[in-house]
Amino acid sequence: MQATEIAMALLLGVGLSASCGLRVFVPLLVAAVAGKYGWLPLSNGFEWLQSWMAIATFGVAALVEVISYKIPYVDHLLDTIATPASVVAGTVISASFLTHIDPLTQWTLGLIIGGGAAGITQLGTVAVRAGSTATTAGMANPLFALVESIGSVVASVASVFLPVVMAVVAAIVIVVVLIFMRRFTKKNMV
Repeated sequence: MQATEIAMALLLGVGLSASCGLRVFVPLLVAAVAGKYGWLPLSNGFEWLQSWMAIATFGVAALVEVISYKIPYVDHLLDTIATPASVVAGTVISASFLTHIDPLTQWTLGLIIGGGAAGITQLGTVAVRAGSTATTAGMANPLFALVESIGSVVASVASVFLPVVMAVVAAIVIVVVLIFMRRFTKKNMV
């Protein structure tokens, strides 16, 4: 794999993985459909991702996830599951586009780039939802969930067709979340 192909695969992985931090299954569904129609090259061993069974499974899971996040208190329960699941999904999605490189490098880059982007984005959504719950008794959470769901769909589709743009947007979101978390932890440590 040439350096430009690796860079493009990583940019694609960053955008889709950050989307996993908003909704776990929406980016997997988008990647599966994009792989099925040949819009994205998948690495050897990831052919299952573009199967009709995977598309159907991700479709049902995405629908259940999007609807469930609109239910107050269920959204917090889902966050406990979605946080580690988003890291796994981000890792898998990033690794799936890294073709023709050794598996150790493929999975290491997938975990660092994809798992990191998904995990940091997910932490940001958890913090926003916690703040919303604290200030509105959870009444605004469905609105935030709707924005997150729409954001995940838009970012996932845009990542397929505009990977460089979405990687930049994802990087900005990640930096903002990290700055916010740093300020929050400093404030609470004092």
